[in-house]
Amino acid sequence: MAEDNLRVGGMMSSGLAVLLNAEDAKDNSSRTRIVPHFDCSVHRSLERTIEYVFGLPEKSVGPLDGGKVDSSLVRAVIKNQFSKLHCELNAKVSQREGISVVNHGAGPPVVVGLDEYSKCGEIRVVKPPLVLESLALFSSARANACIWKGKWMYEVALETSGIQQLGWATIACPFTDQKGVGDADDSYAFDGRRVSKWNNESEPYGQSWVAGDVIGCCIDLNCDEISFYRNGVSLGVAFSGIRKLGPGFGYYPAISLSQGERCELNFGAYPFKYPVEGFQPLQEAPHRSSFAAELLRCFSRLLDRPDRSLADTLSRLRRFASVEELFSPVSRAICDEFYYILEQDSLLPEYLGRGAFLSFLLEIFRTQAPHDCSSLDRVLDVLLASPLSHLIFAHVINALAFSCKTATLTLTECPYSGPYPYLALACHLLRREELMVLWCRSLHFEFLFEGFLSCRSSNKHDLQQLMPVVWWAGSSEDISHESSMGFTISALSEAINKIEEKQRNLCLLVIQFIPPISPPQLPGSAFRGFLQNLLLKNRGADRNLAPSGVTRNSVLVSLFSVILHFLSEGFEMLKSSEAVRHNVGFLHRGGQQKFPLSLFLKNDPHRSDITRLGGLFSHISKSYPTDDQEEEIMRWEEGCMDDEHNRVTHKTEQKPCCCIAYDTDLTKSLKDRGKNTAKSSRGQCSSIPERSSHVTAECSGGSFSEEIEDKPSTSNQSDPDFGYRPVRFMRTSLQESRISSAILSEEELLDSLLLLYHIAVAPNFKQASYYMSQQSQSVSLLEETDKQIREGASSDQLKRLKEARKGYKEEVMECVRHSAWFRISLFSRWKQRGMYALCMWVVQLLLILSKMDSVFVYIPEFYLESLVDCFHVLRKSDPPFVPSTTFIKQGLSSFITFVVTHFNDSRISNTDLRDLLLQSISVLVQYKEYMEAFENNEAATRHMPAALLSAFDNRSWIPVTNIFLRLCKGSGFSTLKNGGESSFSSTVFQALLRDACINNDGELLSTFLNRLFNTLSWTITEFSVSVRDMQEKYQVMEFQQRKCCVIFELSSNLARVLEFCTYAIPQAFLSGTDTNLRRLTELILFILNHMTSAVDDDFFDLSLRRQGQPSEKLSRGILLAPLVGIILNLLEASEEDSKQHDVVGLFASMDCPDTVYCGFQYLLEYNWDGCVSGDDAYVKKLGQLASFLNHLVNRTSSSQEPARIEESYTTDLDDNTCCICYAGDANAMLVPCSHRSCYGCITRHLLNCQRCFFCNATVIDVIRDNED
Repeated sequence: MAEDNLRVGGMMSSGLAVLLNAEDAKDNSSRTRIVPHFDCSVHRSLERTIEYVFGLPEKSVGPLDGGKVDSSLVRAVIKNQFSKLHCELNAKVSQREGISVVNHGAGPPVVVGLDEYSKCGEIRVVKPPLVLESLALFSSARANACIWKGKWMYEVALETSGIQQLGWATIACPFTDQKGVGDADDSYAFDGRRVSKWNNESEPYGQSWVAGDVIGCCIDLNCDEISFYRNGVSLGVAFSGIRKLGPGFGYYPAISLSQGERCELNFGAYPFKYPVEGFQPLQEAPHRSSFAAELLRCFSRLLDRPDRSLADTLSRLRRFASVEELFSPVSRAICDEFYYILEQDSLLPEYLGRGAFLSFLLEIFRTQAPHDCSSLDRVLDVLLASPLSHLIFAHVINALAFSCKTATLTLTECPYSGPYPYLALACHLLRREELMVLWCRSLHFEFLFEGFLSCRSSNKHDLQQLMPVVWWAGSSEDISHESSMGFTISALSEAINKIEEKQRNLCLLVIQFIPPISPPQLPGSAFRGFLQNLLLKNRGADRNLAPSGVTRNSVLVSLFSVILHFLSEGFEMLKSSEAVRHNVGFLHRGGQQKFPLSLFLKNDPHRSDITRLGGLFSHISKSYPTDDQEEEIMRWEEGCMDDEHNRVTHKTEQKPCCCIAYDTDLTKSLKDRGKNTAKSSRGQCSSIPERSSHVTAECSGGSFSEEIEDKPSTSNQSDPDFGYRPVRFMRTSLQESRISSAILSEEELLDSLLLLYHIAVAPNFKQASYYMSQQSQSVSLLEETDKQIREGASSDQLKRLKEARKGYKEEVMECVRHSAWFRISLFSRWKQRGMYALCMWVVQLLLILSKMDSVFVYIPEFYLESLVDCFHVLRKSDPPFVPSTTFIKQGLSSFITFVVTHFNDSRISNTDLRDLLLQSISVLVQYKEYMEAFENNEAATRHMPAALLSAFDNRSWIPVTNIFLRLCKGSGFSTLKNGGESSFSSTVFQALLRDACINNDGELLSTFLNRLFNTLSWTITEFSVSVRDMQEKYQVMEFQQRKCCVIFELSSNLARVLEFCTYAIPQAFLSGTDTNLRRLTELILFILNHMTSAVDDDFFDLSLRRQGQPSEKLSRGILLAPLVGIILNLLEASEEDSKQHDVVGLFASMDCPDTVYCGFQYLLEYNWDGCVSGDDAYVKKLGQLASFLNHLVNRTSSSQEPARIEESYTTDLDDNTCCICYAGDANAMLVPCSHRSCYGCITRHLLNCQRCFFCNATVIDVIRDNED
């Protein structure tokens, strides 16, 4: 029969085509029985029309009395002729042999679920009946269905993507806290996290899975095979030849979950998302489900639609009954019968609501734009008129949320792919107040809301399907690949935009919804509750080991995008057309800003354990009570913390980058908008533009609260039609102060936005950065391999090179796909614009509050972390958001102010945060355009030099060294290679550093030099030990080689900083006590000894060799050049003032003349081609070094003879000789212990330790012999 071709839960258009084709094919008698021959008599038209609507045989409906149709008559037709026909067509019942379900005493209906007696560990039901989560380290359970014959399956929808073992097991399979499904005989499992199948032992199998995947677990006991499906795609036969078992001793569906893993099981309680032909569900479908589905098909024939007009069909069949005349009584009768059936079977509402009924609504609404909103509204009016509508619509909402989580993005269906059709239908349904109330009153409102905001992520195989053709800059692929990939990225970007638009629409519906409860609620209360509970649940999501119950990352990212769009692009849906013209997003509003301090000073539950800048809330509150400040609102003028000449705000003539970037993209945006307008659906389903066209307009004084109050409706319907109570009618019953505090505010959203960025978006950007960096490295390796292949090689080498090339190319293609996906989902223009404005807003807030100690310490750490991360993400974005020359200059100069004034701020208790600010400076000063921003920043020039000197300690010396290196570039011996002064050096900061060292009574400089000497000595020692260790084993391991390279580069950088010190402030070494000069001399000889004689030359070079790095960057000259510069700087400074310390004499006094001579001779003979150029300046410098060596040799020769004579006459040391260095007189005494030593040794020792050499007593004072 024709009706056999109708698929329950499928699209209805194919079924209608069968009916109409049957009418045309009159020679096919078996089909023309369904659509009867027409009768031209007018008085018979109504009867024939009813027969058509219900698919009844010809003349099965007798003449109607009076020619009128009412619902009771139609109901009688349904109960008699329609029911009889349906029972005949569906008389054949499927055979379900080979299965038994244990109910454990429960009566009918038989429901397949978990066997409570089989559970091991702790499994929590997140949402009934079968959304599960493991709370134990490893939890397992079996279902209560046993099968021993036939072909069966069940589906598992993954809520998380960790270690889960899904499959089949016998009752004999033991479950423990370490073993589960697949860990014993007669148990078989698939684990997509480890991409393995398990049966006692694991073997590689299948694909990696992601959250949102639907895994089909199939067992074929006819062929004794077990196979698995991922989103409807077979992964192949996993196990074959499994043991046959008898009745009652068969296989049970079984799962094992590690801690925190969640999944939803479907044994057949509702239709499978990806049914596999030939396999039956474990739970039988409700017996009246087919009858109910047929009723829905009848309903669909009533609709007068452009693509399938009932009036046109009846006219062609010469039936002239009015559609409007029939619609009301027939639709009411169908609904009455439909709800009557639902009441009779408790399992039927879920089965239909997540199957045929959802498909019925989707077919009417259309899955792609333009959506047929008017037809769906007609149907909803009838369906919702019944008091029993909640029976089915509760499951529809559940099904839509589930479909959003599991929908797959398909390139051929873009832009209306993935969760878009389900989100669009949900938005339309939830515009009905009764449905919104039904959803919000649900116990699982938040769980379903998370489902609507979910998007299934993509693994390697998914991205291959989405991006079958890959191209990258410099690729040798066909030129058509570039345009093909460009088209793919464009299509996917549009699809993501459509999905995000519907997510925003849904969130706005929740925001404007006023729950009908007492006491009266205000708009935003439901959304605020959801947001706070979500953040409370995900407090530990940023930890390495996240706690149980953490929300899927895509939910948090989607919510971040929604709120960012609200704050950046404005709330167009909540504004009248007049208000929209002047609307500007909160982040772009400019002018006077405000922020309620209560967001920091109140210890709300969802932020109770969030660490603040000053530490934990409980600790800070003891020192800084908050009672008198909680209700205060901080107000300031945008840009008030910037220098006058650097000030760029939304009010100034020169606009920030977030506005300029929009201007450059405006033309294309308007063109695209024009195209979309023509395609947009009518009425309330019109599309919302992605970008606000008023970002650069004058700042608006309106707030989010005011926007909600103006007009809560998001459709073009009137307020009564929409069903929501407008806020304006409630204002008289509430005081203004209560409204301002109760309505969801933009500042509250901003606070949540930063936390969402910290726990969800920042990790995604980190992953994107990894793939982009990995792509660059893989491309370099691929190009190097291609070059070697072109140069020619032996056959064996060529084979290895081709194999290596294949691997590199696969890595490149994978990285290109991942990088492209992150660009599509994270780096859209409006998001970059919003993030830039977010950085501007937050850094201004932090600067303002930094003036108030009692508030600054309460700021959550994630404010600072999110600001810094967001800043650098924008700076490194590919393609760039704005040119680097304007990135800081036009809007973010205050970021420079903040980092330079707070990287050494003791109020920030977390040293990692201070390091984060210091590392930001270290990165930025590597670029000329950002260096200029520092030089033009008043706070940087005033605070940074001295703060850097004081920050050089055991923890922060690496970033401080890098900063010094960049600031001082161009003043060293090795810079002669570039012709003197470097184009990236900063003469401004070199002068400022010199002044900072000279000032402060020399205390700051003395401490800095002591730490510099100690650190450089340690790095040289570490490097030498590592190289010696490799030389003794005579093997270079990758880790050790990497360690050597890093330590060597750090040593070279420290030596260059020391070289700058001798260049800028030579008096620190040549004047006053000779401690610094002596330590410097000893350090130079120490380095020369290790670099010239400690290690074999070839092995030394081998230990520093790294793939892809030029050899000149790894030579010894990197470290030796600063030593030459140090000596020459001191010589030139000592020649200018004869009263300075004698540099030559100090080197000559060292007790290792051979080491001194060999070291300097090595410097003279070293090949400096890789470090310096061979011009006149270079020759002159080496001439000075040769002259220094001659003086040193002469001085050493003249001092050795008297020393030998004195030694021959001296048998014992003088009692007054220093017993530490044995070189000077013991001319100083320690107080209070009175132990004596030379003043130089004592001074050097006290730089690092304040206790006596000998007795460990605390030193109070040092008295020299020549002091009174």
